[in-house]
Amino acid sequence: MSLPTFTEFESNALAQGFDQVVERTWPPGQVVDTHTHPFDVQALVVQGQFTLTYEGKTLNLNAGQTFTLARGIPHEERYGPQGATYWVARRGPSQ
Repeated sequence: MSLPTFTEFESNALAQGFDQVVERTWPPGQVVDTHTHPFDVQALVVQGQFTLTYEGKTLNLNAGQTFTLARGIPHEERYGPQGATYWVARRGPSQ
């Protein structure tokens, strides 16, 4: 599977009305306890693996997979043995 470049991902996200696109990298074994964000998320995992848990669902995400999450949804993140990197488009509440 061929992934887009960061520039392609960013351009597509901005065209969809997202207002910020960033790269997030997490170390191996990192756990981010339950929290929320004040923005909607659309993301693409580009390296590694992590588990996202929210609303009774658990997603095991690997490189090449995408996920979305609405603002204000409590969720937890657990990163795999190689950590993970993903590109995330954010849309704030004013959008």
